[in-house]
Amino acid sequence: MEDGHICRVCRCEGAADRPLFHPCICTGSIKWIHQECLLQWMRYSRKEYCELCGYRFSFTPIYSPDMPRRLPIKDVIGGLLGSVVTAVKYWFHYTIVALAWLGVVPLTACRIYRSLFTGSVDSVLMLPLDVLSIDNIPADIFHGCFVVTCTLLAFLGLIYLREQILHGGGPDWLEQDEPNQQQDARVVQLRRDEGQPAAPENNNVQDAVQNQNEAVAEPENAVEGIAGVGGGAVANDEANFNPIEWDRAGEEITWERLLGLDGSLVFLEHVFWVVSLNTLFILVFAFCPYHMGHFAVVGLGLREHVTASHFEGLVTTLCGYCVIGLCLVILRTLAAIFKFTRSKKVLGMCYVVVKVSLLSVVEVGVLPLVCGWWLDICSLAMFDATLRDRETSFRAAPGTSMFIHWFIGMVYVYYFATFVLLLREVLRPGVLWFLRNLNDPDFSPIQEMIHLPIIKHLRRLLVSVVIFGTAVLLMLYVPVKIIKFLLPGFLPYTVTQHSEAQVNELSLEFLLLQVIMPALMEHSHTRTWLKSTIRIWCRAVAWLLDIKSFLLGDEAEPRAGLEDQNEVALAGDLGALHHAIWQLHGILGLGAQPYKRPKFFAARIVCLLVLVAISFVVAAVLVLTIPVWLGRQVMGFWPVGPPGDAATSLNVPVHELYTAACGTYLLWLIGRFVSLVCSWLPQGRAAIMQRLWSWCIVGAKCAVAFMILIGVIPLLFGLLLELIVLVPLRVPLNQTPILWVWQDWVLGVLYTKIACAITMMGPDWALRRAIERTFRDGIMRMNLGLVLRELAAPVIGCLSLALAVPYVIAHSLAPLVVSSLHFRNIIVRRIYPFLLIVSLIFGLINFQIRQFSKLYEHIKNDKYLVGRRLVNYHHKSSLSE
Repeated sequence: MEDGHICRVCRCEGAADRPLFHPCICTGSIKWIHQECLLQWMRYSRKEYCELCGYRFSFTPIYSPDMPRRLPIKDVIGGLLGSVVTAVKYWFHYTIVALAWLGVVPLTACRIYRSLFTGSVDSVLMLPLDVLSIDNIPADIFHGCFVVTCTLLAFLGLIYLREQILHGGGPDWLEQDEPNQQQDARVVQLRRDEGQPAAPENNNVQDAVQNQNEAVAEPENAVEGIAGVGGGAVANDEANFNPIEWDRAGEEITWERLLGLDGSLVFLEHVFWVVSLNTLFILVFAFCPYHMGHFAVVGLGLREHVTASHFEGLVTTLCGYCVIGLCLVILRTLAAIFKFTRSKKVLGMCYVVVKVSLLSVVEVGVLPLVCGWWLDICSLAMFDATLRDRETSFRAAPGTSMFIHWFIGMVYVYYFATFVLLLREVLRPGVLWFLRNLNDPDFSPIQEMIHLPIIKHLRRLLVSVVIFGTAVLLMLYVPVKIIKFLLPGFLPYTVTQHSEAQVNELSLEFLLLQVIMPALMEHSHTRTWLKSTIRIWCRAVAWLLDIKSFLLGDEAEPRAGLEDQNEVALAGDLGALHHAIWQLHGILGLGAQPYKRPKFFAARIVCLLVLVAISFVVAAVLVLTIPVWLGRQVMGFWPVGPPGDAATSLNVPVHELYTAACGTYLLWLIGRFVSLVCSWLPQGRAAIMQRLWSWCIVGAKCAVAFMILIGVIPLLFGLLLELIVLVPLRVPLNQTPILWVWQDWVLGVLYTKIACAITMMGPDWALRRAIERTFRDGIMRMNLGLVLRELAAPVIGCLSLALAVPYVIAHSLAPLVVSSLHFRNIIVRRIYPFLLIVSLIFGLINFQIRQFSKLYEHIKNDKYLVGRRLVNYHHKSSLSE
């Protein structure tokens, strides 16, 4: 090495024992580095390549001089046995972990739950033997997983509720006496420390607290300061007691250590604690509420009604929680009378937990369930069904029926809330004061459950039920009656599946899920159109009724009042301000804007509500008829009967899900095209022609890419998988398989999407990079040559070879060697799975050879490796010289 070269890290020159290397492409003063400096930097940065040029560093191993050319068999066998022992040890450990968490925990949870709810003392006494029983282990583990999930959700809910109380504070009635008690105790302790009377002459609490803070900040004697603080802590222990403030765990536990994935057996202790806590939660949150509810139901004579609900356990437990809440209120009142401060706080906090739990069940469970049943009842005429049919289905499968109605109700509530959010973007702030603003950053349903009284929550619940129910009447019941009156033959909708049409409707289902629904889910344009329609309607109604100031608001003006409030908020106490703002939001609404009241304002509001109802009905009639009618016309050309039976294909009714989706998608395409043309009109004829030409080019590229990526590749993929899997499993050797190309393509679309997802989750290689670049470029910037060259060509080549090579072997080469027709038929029918198995075997052998090579290198390095030496990068210029 030349003189004057220095290390890029330590800035020192090279020496005989510390030479300089040039391991990367970098040149100049940063070319050289010591090996020790590079290793230290690699350990710190956790990188194996240069951060400047991106070149990966390489090292050459240095072995002991006595290393043989080939390792002895004894060393190889010893290393192999060591690896096997290590693998068996890890396998045994992870098996114990899996049995503990997936077997012992849910099994004990299920059997403890069952023993407690059996209702006999013998079952509790026989619990140890019942836990060790081997009867019905799979079923008990499945039910135990549900029990453990419920207890885990309850535990997480308690933790979340605790965080909410610590963040936003408890209700006013729980904390109204605490500030005065704490401040009085602090003032008394301060007076005692200063040698003054316990009662100050000036009753100004803020001055006393300020004097106390100054005394603590500048103590005359440090030993005195500590004693004063200690005495104050003892004196304020009663007033400062908070049942939800506990110390956090001293040891940080990772998931690996908690579950036992770190190789230690500490997780057995965690399993014991999980089983114990699970038993405790079952006793506290299930056993006690159930029996208290049972006594209440029997005492009130409601047992027959509860039994008729088919959910006796759940209803009884909810009644038990109501009884517990009432008992907690009574006990807290008694504790307040007898001035038991700690008991009063604990009972109040328990009441908050019960209250939030019940309100959560009502808002998340009961309200969507009621909405779902009301939707079903109002839409019976649309499907030619009766209440007797719904009662029969409910008695046949109560759980399934309730879950379906709850899920439908949740979807309805979600879309109703989404529509309300869209209305808030158009209407004046304050018009929808009676609905909660989900976009309010200070809105927290848990905080409202904690602070607001039960009466207000019940009033809000009734208002929500009235609003949701009225909307369902206007959007379903009344429109269905109008449709049946105006178009007698249009209803009912076809929602029953014909057994002979199920196979071909599978293609419609996959087309709906894979093509139509993803496009409709990209609802940015749809949302814009809906918002524009709502704005036009509001402007028209505001002009008609002369309520523009109320409905849409006046021109934007500087909101000085709100700015002043914000300035005062920043200057004042943040905690008290947050509480005050939260209370004002429930009364006035966030950002309520003033408006001008015209004459006969009440009558105008009534007319507005009537127009809203009429508009809802008209819009629902159009939505329920136009997409379905258009879809029926298009689906009339779709083969839905048995394959190959053209006579009955056009007579089989199609499920209205497909007709509605097809019609909606066509309307969306038409609306998108019209909106594009309208946006181009102001640009002139030349610009429109240029846009049309560019869109034609893009459309041609998309057509070619669509034919290749969505047409050819899924077809080849589906055909290959049918020949490998479906035909050998479904078609006997004495029958001839018939390949339905259309169904193979539909299934191939699904297989292709699954393969793309697996590829994107796998390692970085050429196919993954091609897929990522195709998605990144999108439609407008599509590089068709790149798509065909780097994505389509390799995939089509591999799939074509996988289809062609077995076919050539079976139909061209096998007849030259095999003369038996039966054996030829076996070769033709089994060549595809046979070659797949052979390919997997060769792949497994190749994988094992590479693993053995790595093991060989590992054994050699463990025994003979003495070090590694950094490899220099030789520049092309120096090599040419």
